[in-house]
Amino acid sequence: MSEKVYVIHENEEWTVHLFKRLDELGLPYEDWFIDEGLVDLSETPPEGVFYSRMSASSHTRGHRFAPEMTESLLVWLEHHDRIVFNGSRALRLEVSKVNQYMALNAAGIRTPKTIAVNGREQILKAAEKMDVPSFITKHNRAGKGLGVRLFHSLEALKEYVDGPEFEASIDGITLIQEYIQAPQPFITRCEFVGGKFVYAVKVDTSEGFELCPADACRIDDLFCPIGEEAGEAPKFQVIEGFEDPILKKYEAFLRRNGIDVAGIEFIRNAAGNIFTYDVNTNTNYNADAEALAGKYGMLELAKFLGEALKNPKLTV
Repeated sequence: MSEKVYVIHENEEWTVHLFKRLDELGLPYEDWFIDEGLVDLSETPPEGVFYSRMSASSHTRGHRFAPEMTESLLVWLEHHDRIVFNGSRALRLEVSKVNQYMALNAAGIRTPKTIAVNGREQILKAAEKMDVPSFITKHNRAGKGLGVRLFHSLEALKEYVDGPEFEASIDGITLIQEYIQAPQPFITRCEFVGGKFVYAVKVDTSEGFELCPADACRIDDLFCPIGEEAGEAPKFQVIEGFEDPILKKYEAFLRRNGIDVAGIEFIRNAAGNIFTYDVNTNTNYNADAEALAGKYGMLELAKFLGEALKNPKLTV
C-alpha cells in the first residue's frame, strides 16, 4: 500500500465529510491546506495518492492565489509521476468557464451560446451581439454561481453594468450567455467519482441561480439557499434510476480531461435539448438528499481513494 492519501484544498468545511469517511474506512490521510506556502522544485514529493479539491471560489474566502499555488504543486507531483486525481488539467478547467466550454464542445457536448468579455463597454456590445431575448451574466472564474444574473433587456443590463452593484470576475472576464428557458424551474447535476456516474440530483432553481449542495453553505453562504421551510419540497433531490445518453458523453469528457471527481450541471429547454453549463471539480454533496436516497458521494470517493492506495497500478 502507498503511504497515505493527501487531500489538497483551501476550505476546511468542504473536507470534513471526506475526512470522516476516510476515518470510517481506516484509511491514512494527510490534510494539505493550500493558501500561502512553498514548493521546492528540487525536492522529491512523498509517495502516496494526491487528490485536489481546489476551488475557483477560493478568493471569496480570502485565498486569492490558492489555485495558482495549487497548480505549482500539482505539476510538481505530476512531474514525479505521483498518482494525482483532479490534477493540473482539471484545475485549469475549474478556474475557467471558457476552458470548460471549449473542452465540453470538443467532446461533442452542447453548451449555451457564450461570449467572453473584458471591460464594461464590451459587456454591452456582447449582449447586443447575442441577439436573444434573455441572457445571463456570470464570472469566468466563479464557483457558487458568482456573478450570475438574468436580464431580459439591454437597458436592464446597462443599468447594472453602470451601477454600484456591478461585480467583476476575479480574473476580469465576464461571460454573456444565452438564457435557456426550462419548462420547470430546475436543473440536473450529475455526480461522478473515479470518472464513473454515481447519481443525479434535481436542483430547484426557483429561488435563484446561486445554489451549492454543500452543507456548509447552510450556515456560511447566504447565496446558497439550501435550507427548506417546513412543508416545502427539498431543493436537492436524488433522482432514482436516472439514465440518459449524455452520461456516456460526460464520462468520455472526464477521461479526456483528466478529471476523476466532478459534478456536471445541465438544463433542458422546452424541446428537451440538453445544455451543459458547469463542471465542478471540487464537487460537494447534500447530506439530506443523500440520506433520503441512501447514496453517499463522499463514501464512494473515500472508497475510490482507498482502492488507489491499495492498488496503485490500477490507476496507471
